[in-house]
Amino acid sequence: MSIQKSKDRARLDEKLPSMPWFVQQYIEFKLPDLSPSTLLEYVRDYEIFFNWLIIEGISKATAMQEVTLLDLESLRMEHVTSFRIYLTTYKEQTNSRITVSRKLSSLRSLFHYLSQIAEDENFYPLLKRNIMAKIEIKRVNKPKDTAAKLKGKLLEEEELGEFIDYVREGYAADVATNKQALYSHELNAIRDAAIVSLILNSGLRVSEVVNLNVEDIDLNNKLLYVFRKGNNDETFKTPVYFRERAKMDLEQYFMLRSTRYHAPKQEKGYFLAIKNGEKVGKRMSKRAMQQMILKYAKLFGKPALTIHKLRHSFATDYYLQNDIYKTKEQLGHASTETTEIYAHLTDKTMSEAIDK
Repeated sequence: MSIQKSKDRARLDEKLPSMPWFVQQYIEFKLPDLSPSTLLEYVRDYEIFFNWLIIEGISKATAMQEVTLLDLESLRMEHVTSFRIYLTTYKEQTNSRITVSRKLSSLRSLFHYLSQIAEDENFYPLLKRNIMAKIEIKRVNKPKDTAAKLKGKLLEEEELGEFIDYVREGYAADVATNKQALYSHELNAIRDAAIVSLILNSGLRVSEVVNLNVEDIDLNNKLLYVFRKGNNDETFKTPVYFRERAKMDLEQYFMLRSTRYHAPKQEKGYFLAIKNGEKVGKRMSKRAMQQMILKYAKLFGKPALTIHKLRHSFATDYYLQNDIYKTKEQLGHASTETTEIYAHLTDKTMSEAIDK
């Protein structure tokens, strides 16, 4: 199990006792199929919903654990409409349409389980009336729309190598008058370039890079092993290939990993960082990697470039040379529907259709 999944499973176990018994039963039912991270998000969504029921007086419960199945059966369409409005207003930074749809989808999943799958001692459904079955949740994030938002914010073909070189060397010239920034770059340039190169030459997710262990990387065969999103077999790591350029950058980093970052023998993490006030390196965090990319991207002239957009940049380049199915496998997508983003970004399918 990845580090993040382990943390999320522990957090999930902490939160479950505060949930109604039927939610606890639902989560146990879903554990074999969904990751702890996904289920933790579900529980957080249910916290918002049950607290809203209590605040609005729709449930007479004084705590989430006391919310009953009868409370859910008694819901009317006007209640659901009010809750949707609440989701868009209860935070200073309002939830996006995508976030609202996701929260409603998690509720629909719970209600479906209670009304169609779970049974009482007499073999009747636990929930006799499912108000959420009446709610149509429209897809708001189509591949074509996502592609339109990404255009102009990714690295173009020739910029992939240029950005890696900038991280390794070019950045130093831009911060030459800033002693602290220059010192940090001298210390971490080879590591940072290796991270950027790996993503731009394999398409890994940032979580997959963070969770990499030393034994996961086979430099000779340009191969690494990762826990892929959506794969809940905790004993299986998916093999993922990377390009030759990444091999060279990873080799350079690994040669100095132990000495420069004072890596303890028990530290399995591949990419390390030494925090202020500490003497030994520890696994680099997701946030640290994200901030690192933003720092380089800004001075490179691509302020909209994030660590996830590096993955998109690789995918767009990879799709130009391969079909949608190979791209899907390389990126670890669950379906080609997600991979369609890159068809729209490259317009490859449209140009081929015209030629045919």
